[in-house]
Amino acid sequence: MPAASAEPEQLAVEEDLAELEQLWQQRQEADDAGPADLTAEQVPDDVTVEEAEAAVESSAELTEEDVHYAAALEDLAQGTDEDFYAVPAELPDQDGTLIRQQAATFYLDPIGLIEHDAEVTRIMYRTTDSNGQARAAVATVLEPRRGGDDPQRPLIVHAPGTQGLGDQCAPSRQLAAGTEYEGLGVAAALEAGYAVVMPDYIGLGTEGMHTYMNRVDQAHAVLDAARAAQEAEGVALGPDSPVHIRGYSQGGGAAAAALESAHEHAPELNLISGAAGAVPADLFEVGDMIDSSLYNAFLLFALGGLVESEGLDPAEFLNDEGLARLEQASGQCTVSALISHMFVDTATLTVDGRAFTELIQDEPFASALAAQRIGDGRAPDVPVQINHSLLDDVIPYSTGRGLAQRWCGEGARVTFASNVAPTHVGGHVASMPGVALFTAATLNGVTPVSSCWRL
Repeated sequence: MPAASAEPEQLAVEEDLAELEQLWQQRQEADDAGPADLTAEQVPDDVTVEEAEAAVESSAELTEEDVHYAAALEDLAQGTDEDFYAVPAELPDQDGTLIRQQAATFYLDPIGLIEHDAEVTRIMYRTTDSNGQARAAVATVLEPRRGGDDPQRPLIVHAPGTQGLGDQCAPSRQLAAGTEYEGLGVAAALEAGYAVVMPDYIGLGTEGMHTYMNRVDQAHAVLDAARAAQEAEGVALGPDSPVHIRGYSQGGGAAAAALESAHEHAPELNLISGAAGAVPADLFEVGDMIDSSLYNAFLLFALGGLVESEGLDPAEFLNDEGLARLEQASGQCTVSALISHMFVDTATLTVDGRAFTELIQDEPFASALAAQRIGDGRAPDVPVQINHSLLDDVIPYSTGRGLAQRWCGEGARVTFASNVAPTHVGGHVASMPGVALFTAATLNGVTPVSSCWRL
């Protein structure tokens, strides 16, 4: 493995995490500079102040600052270089081919106080969806200014967690506007001397509905973003740049799907390792966990993705209220959708009165969801870390452990890292130091210890 110019093995991970903590404090100070109480101007247009306050009060994860950020998202669909996202009539023949690029920005707060010192390029590229159709997707390439131009600098492909279905939710828009919650993880990778590419996924910002939780679509979008990043003009990456793929939650699913299919879809990538956290590897198990809960929005997002990729008519299984909620969710980002649909009994949304978890046991859903199972006869051929909290309240811990067991059964080298941080978001924060250590070690030729013997 070629040595990285920034020599990540000589960078103290503790110092990198200290930099992340400082960035977090700066962002918190920017948040605290705003009013302390919610007002109509500080909540998304499609929710009331009362709904937002109830959501904050009932959740250990949603904060008033999250609601402020959600409100700041509403103008992004029209406010961030809209022409760039228009898909050309003809697409290139090969996946990963660059279509266009433009200079962009990366802010860590929505009022523009903290602009990260990075070279930022927004790219559009060709990929292919699960139906074999050519699609255009967008990603953001970020490079640290220090370290000079070196095509051997490692590239981190950062698959983002759940953003929502509305075009304004696309990470490339949010990074530029300072509303992307994954921005701190991106900043940490930049501080460690890595280049980063973050894909938007298919249908976020570009034509069509985002195919949320579609295993193939997400894997292709991730892998083809890495290919296109290496093509971008003025970006100091080459075809031999070491690549590490990571993500958490939806991003964990996208990273895992990409890792287990990379040797088939993008064999030329110099893929070294990957890390996937809280992977929704079995959607039936996830559905059982969150149906009619605070996290109903994720079910509506997944339903919207199925409708798009499978060509379903939602009127065949949703009643009028269900159709209205699906339409509303299709234009929302995560926080707005969580507030709008929390604790709704999904049995009240279907034509036959069955809850979503019952509905998906039959066709056309059963086979479509089964096809999304990660680790079903597939496994990465590079070392991977799977991380998961035993106290995750969105993705069952057993789901992540089950994926590790399936990958081990296929001969993969898997490091399984558990923690006991409460909540889904808490598990992400707790996993970050271990992910940083695993990344630095594997990018510098260290073979990680396998956990397969104990799973």
